[in-house]
Amino acid sequence: MNTNLIAEEILNRAKKWTLEPFDQETRTEVTNLIQNNPTAVTDAFYRDLEFGTGGLRGIMGPGTNRMNRYTVGMATQGLANYLKKNFSDRKQISVAISYDSRNNNTLFADTVASVLTGNNIKVFLSDTLRPTPELSFAIRHLGCESGIMITASHNPKEYNGYKVYWEDGAQVIPPHDEGIIDEVRKISSVNEVIFEANPSLITSFGEEVDRAYLAEIIKLSLSPEAVKKQAEMKIVYTAIHGTGTKLTPAALASFGFKNIIPVEAQMIPDGNFPTVHSPNPEEPAALAMAIKLAKEEKAALVMATDPDADRVGIAVPDDSGEFILLNGNQTASLLLYYLLNRYKELGTLPNNSYIIKTIVTTELLADMAKNAEIPCFDVLTGFKYIAGLIREREHEHTYLFGGEESYGYLFGDFVRDKDAVSACCMIAETAAWAATRGQSMLNLLEEIYQKYGLYIEGLLSITRPGKTGADEIIAMMAGYRQTPPTVINGSKVIRIIDYKSQQNNDLLNNTITVVNQPISDVIQFFTADGTKITVRPSGTEPKIKFYFGVKVPIEGTVKASTEKALHQIELIKKEMNLI
Repeated sequence: MNTNLIAEEILNRAKKWTLEPFDQETRTEVTNLIQNNPTAVTDAFYRDLEFGTGGLRGIMGPGTNRMNRYTVGMATQGLANYLKKNFSDRKQISVAISYDSRNNNTLFADTVASVLTGNNIKVFLSDTLRPTPELSFAIRHLGCESGIMITASHNPKEYNGYKVYWEDGAQVIPPHDEGIIDEVRKISSVNEVIFEANPSLITSFGEEVDRAYLAEIIKLSLSPEAVKKQAEMKIVYTAIHGTGTKLTPAALASFGFKNIIPVEAQMIPDGNFPTVHSPNPEEPAALAMAIKLAKEEKAALVMATDPDADRVGIAVPDDSGEFILLNGNQTASLLLYYLLNRYKELGTLPNNSYIIKTIVTTELLADMAKNAEIPCFDVLTGFKYIAGLIREREHEHTYLFGGEESYGYLFGDFVRDKDAVSACCMIAETAAWAATRGQSMLNLLEEIYQKYGLYIEGLLSITRPGKTGADEIIAMMAGYRQTPPTVINGSKVIRIIDYKSQQNNDLLNNTITVVNQPISDVIQFFTADGTKITVRPSGTEPKIKFYFGVKVPIEGTVKASTEKALHQIELIKKEMNLI
């Protein structure tokens, strides 16, 4: 046994996992790692898997820094303790639990259910995999105090995790997120976890909640006549081996779409995601099979949902039949444009309406809202902040739509997280509405640009794994704060917003105001020509992300102007030494 390459503290942590109370399989696997793979031991035990503001996410396997029955159990014990403190006045606390198609999905769901019921908390456990938005819906529908979704979203197959929700159906935000984290940190040993379940406190949920959820989605429709006219419109759909297969085709059919063509090989739930490198609808390769089928079928629309069906990517054909991938900003713009125009046609725009977007999402949404004379609110990246604002305003104002550039959208407020199931229905309805006007989705997008100006966005993610990478990301953020750029691509920086220091620095008027947002490690630069650059480290991956947004006048064709805008983004990247 060569343990010289493992730090003593890490080795001691690992050795504890070779003893009881850990099960034999875990003890054997950790023993083998210690004997044969010091690097793997270090990665698995150098720290505890962090319970962040949204819950847990990590690579599966044995170790304190891995997703496994024990780290999940310890986190859930902390959550149980917090729930019992926070809802001490409730006769019976209850929690809804569901899961997506990832490996170990039922193991982790059952572990969570066991720990919660062992702590005398009632559990509603889905009878099979369900989309994240349905879990959000189920929390309020079933009258629960909390909810847990076993998912790692669009991460690679090695990952799993869980998201924690509060009684409003939204992911936890301050003060509850920090309160839960504090309780989780107090659990220092698996011996503190009550793993023994109380089966009498477990109730399964399934078709009844499905029906109630779908009934709410159907109410979103604004153009049943257009859908009826375009009922045979060919729609290619792929679940990318995830939970979308459970309800998305049914939801589209309920809306009235009769020609839904599934990518059969990708409709089978499978945590190994065998047909894709990554189950991320933001990546073109994830839609390759769907686009191939759409070309063969001469379809009008391609839609792909991620493993837990909270995000959706789309592709639409151009005049030559080639399919064009739309990014999250473009899809959000199409959806909002449809909503505002359709409400105007019907004369039914609700009083006190408003929309919400994240700070990194296109400013085109704000322009459209301003034109319609309704407020557009900015929130930090993460749909939990959109849900938090909905809760603040729900009794006096009407929420219409929320969107984020990372392919997440929400209509109505019966769900309090991004919802790809309802978004697929509304995307299809937008396409049907456009078709009745003699337009394709690309025609409609060009109409938007002609009216509001050409907004083009870009994203650059730089991966820096390990401790050295984390230190490098910290240094990069410090550099932008200590010596911020004064000119970017020939345009003067006129505003800097730092969400960590909570300062909004107006450089034109030489004034500083307080940012009305939670503290976050994000900084934004705005230039005189309308460019917006946002820099933020990822909260779930070893990455630092750069978001670029430019607005250019349309000179000649939209295609030529788009190329000009994209070139401008590339120049900005070079000037910032990012490429």
